[in-house]
Amino acid sequence: MKKAVIIGGGFAGCAMSHQLNLLGGWDVKVVEASSFLGAGVRTFHYGGHPYTFGPRHFLSPYKKVYDYLKKIIPLELHPNHEFLTYVEKDNEFYNYPINMSDVKTMKDYDVIEKEMKEKRTEIKGAIEARNLEEYWVKSVGETLFNKFIKNYNKKMWLVDDCKKIDTFNWSPKGVALKEGSKAAWDTAISGYPIAKNGYDDYFDIATKDSEVLFNTKVENCNLKNKELTLSNKVTLDYDILINTISPDFLLDQKYGELKFIGRDFHKIVLPVEEVFPKNVYFLYYANDEKFTRIVEYKKFTKHKSKSSLIGMEIPSLNNGKLYPLPFKDEQMKAQKYFDNMGSDVFCIGRAGSYYYGVDIDDCIRQAMIIAEDLKNNRSQEYVVPGKEYQFPELKKLQEKDNIKI
Repeated sequence: MKKAVIIGGGFAGCAMSHQLNLLGGWDVKVVEASSFLGAGVRTFHYGGHPYTFGPRHFLSPYKKVYDYLKKIIPLELHPNHEFLTYVEKDNEFYNYPINMSDVKTMKDYDVIEKEMKEKRTEIKGAIEARNLEEYWVKSVGETLFNKFIKNYNKKMWLVDDCKKIDTFNWSPKGVALKEGSKAAWDTAISGYPIAKNGYDDYFDIATKDSEVLFNTKVENCNLKNKELTLSNKVTLDYDILINTISPDFLLDQKYGELKFIGRDFHKIVLPVEEVFPKNVYFLYYANDEKFTRIVEYKKFTKHKSKSSLIGMEIPSLNNGKLYPLPFKDEQMKAQKYFDNMGSDVFCIGRAGSYYYGVDIDDCIRQAMIIAEDLKNNRSQEYVVPGKEYQFPELKKLQEKDNIKI
């Protein structure tokens, strides 16, 4: 029986555990630093209200992935969910992402329309832009960029200038604004678990045939010898290693530490049954307030209560490695790690892939494709994100910048 070790028992780690167990012939061990599975998608309670750290509804264009998850934990479709952005300059809430239905209602629409007509001749320039600001300005003009994008992204990524954000494949909505409030999600399946404990049952089912080592950290990685030394002084050997944490850890940060943005997360219970308008799940704030968004959890969980739980998120450099930075120098640094890990190491999930665009469905999809490759004895040559089980969006970026794949 072949041996697989999975570092991290979040959604990506659990999905990989399940796929290997379904495949059969693998002795699977999951090394989890905390006392529970699921990481930020685990359901907790505050004031009787169920919540997750960072609300994770299931949003995906992949029906195969949706069908797989629904067979394990029943999901309720949420086809009418909406997000709003507050623009203080207008003192208005607009649908997020930006769409033409709202743009036409703005008092400065004549200016916006003029800018957009001028910029429509620069679509190629937007696609080939050097940074996030140039991308959006060449897509929709300065007025919409300043209203929706500028301040939000400065605080989201903790930068003083959007020109420092020099990748933007994760932000494709500016080139072609659509009509209607759900324009960004018109090809996606949207849902959330029906169970009161959210996704928790999935984590248990996905790992029931694996050995889970809770409250255990990896202290040292010897990729050459295929060995891991754990915090309990146990040594594990493996045939394949699945990594779901920052990839720089595996090589002892030899090329430098990869940077992430974390979150300060605040829970607020309010003495009203409903806070947001019907079907509105998120409120984004595109101004100079410190927080980026707030969420009303019962929109997802359908929890019944006379009060309502609100979650507020504030970007932080010190609280968690949640969001990989969309900077070319960081992604090229990550590539150095990927290039030197060998054919038996797979990095998946948002942190492991070092790619902001990874969500729940992508974690499952990555695990499915890796399992299929193992089943068919396909080549295990490891490449940077852009491999089939990772993401073509980043591959385009790498090809554009002549980064070796």
